[in-house]
Amino acid sequence: MSHPVALKRALISVSDKTGLIEFAQKLAARGVEILSTGGSAKAMREAGLTVKDVADVTGFPEMMDGRVKTLHPAVHGGLLALRDNDEHLAAMQAHGIGPIDLLVVNLYPFEETVAKGADYADCIENIDIGGPAMIRAAAKNHGFVSVIVDVQDYDALLAELDANDDHTTMGFRQRQAQIAYARTAAYDAAVSTWMAGAIGEETPRRRAFAGTLAQGLRYGENPHQQAAFYVTGDTRPGVASARQWQGKELSYNNINDTDAAFELVAEFDPANGPACAIIKHANPCGVAQGATAIEAYKRAFDCDTTSAFGGIVALNQPLDGATAEEIVKIFTEVVIAPDADEDAKRIFAAKKNLRLLTTGGLPDPTAAGMTFRQVAGGFLAQGRDNGHVTRDALKIVTERQPSEQELNDLLFAWTVAKHVKSNAIVYARDGATVGIGAGQMSRVDSTRIGRRKSEDMAETLGLAQPLTIGSAVASDAFFPFADGIEALAEAGAKAVIQPGGSMRDDEVIAAANRLGLAMVFTGQRHFRH
Repeated sequence: MSHPVALKRALISVSDKTGLIEFAQKLAARGVEILSTGGSAKAMREAGLTVKDVADVTGFPEMMDGRVKTLHPAVHGGLLALRDNDEHLAAMQAHGIGPIDLLVVNLYPFEETVAKGADYADCIENIDIGGPAMIRAAAKNHGFVSVIVDVQDYDALLAELDANDDHTTMGFRQRQAQIAYARTAAYDAAVSTWMAGAIGEETPRRRAFAGTLAQGLRYGENPHQQAAFYVTGDTRPGVASARQWQGKELSYNNINDTDAAFELVAEFDPANGPACAIIKHANPCGVAQGATAIEAYKRAFDCDTTSAFGGIVALNQPLDGATAEEIVKIFTEVVIAPDADEDAKRIFAAKKNLRLLTTGGLPDPTAAGMTFRQVAGGFLAQGRDNGHVTRDALKIVTERQPSEQELNDLLFAWTVAKHVKSNAIVYARDGATVGIGAGQMSRVDSTRIGRRKSEDMAETLGLAQPLTIGSAVASDAFFPFADGIEALAEAGAKAVIQPGGSMRDDEVIAAANRLGLAMVFTGQRHFRH
């Protein structure tokens, strides 16, 4: 079965008819007999092609609204028969079953139907049965049968036939069989995932997910690691759906950091003004709001000008020329925004290593969804962290009440802390971060790192004192001891937002009262590992 196989008879049944006529014409020109069904047969006949109905092969008409048409021994026998097995050949001869050398099938558009928000009945009706059955049969018998499930592989098949005198090689059939099984697996994964959601099954016994290759990557986090970028078809605006206007291909780290930056900046509603997030190694090094995009960028940049070099910039509003002019003053890896004007594109065009991505919109930070992380022997699945708090949900636990400005800054810092690696401490003033401590084993260390960064920036910017003095601070999780509150007071902070819930909350509150800090509890934490 490793020998080349002549292509004499093909079965074509496709939902996506892109390129179908030209492809079928080229097969017919090679003398290939074409079997088909329903709309595919109609389209090819209207183009002047000779097509034999599967119903004429099976002796049964399509029935039950097309649900039953290819589920028949005359079809599956032609796909599954081993051509070097005398018993199989005798069975084909006895039952009048002709061999099928090529199967071309793409499936009912189930994923697209779900994405359109169709109701339960419509989604069920768009679950293909005969298609996957034929695909799996053809792929199993790849020793003799070629299977094509993607329109993009039409040209690959034609090139294979050109190179091998209208035959297919074992290597080609093996590659196509692997693609075919991956397609049916992805299809079934989409169906099972949708159904789990439709029936409210939060932890299904088996969970499957799949992706389609978007690009091979030069390497992963490090040059010795192989990597690739796969997309799921999710319509959530972001790096996967963005248009890249210029620059070399994104790297593994670029994609990861750009996603982190855009998810963070999307927390800030454009209706409330421009916002900018600058990310380095998946952590924000500066986040700010402003009256204009350029003001938001400058204020975010001034939180940590050193770390911003070679970072990722995300905006919640379209990028304009003035902001682009400011961004290119230092080296930046990627800029992502909902859109960009022509001035911005022109300015960036002179920076060949700078990538500009536009998404057409912002992801909804409150939307549900799943995230996954591999561990040895399995993977963890959890809902996306779409938690938010409002002023009404805050519990003031100290003697001193936060001022209106402090409340604004507390909520701003809390929003940013959600996107900082734990243990996270975020100092903020007037809608901008002024110090960030991330990813430390000790919350006190994160507190000190944020303070030190603010002190360094005060020196860089020529300020009389660090901006942590008079700041509001967010902690992604509770303070287990009073020492964290004491460290914040030493940094000059005046207000704190934290989840609460520690066994020593009373001690922490007492420390805040003693030090004159206002403190509010959210009742919600934002660990990010």
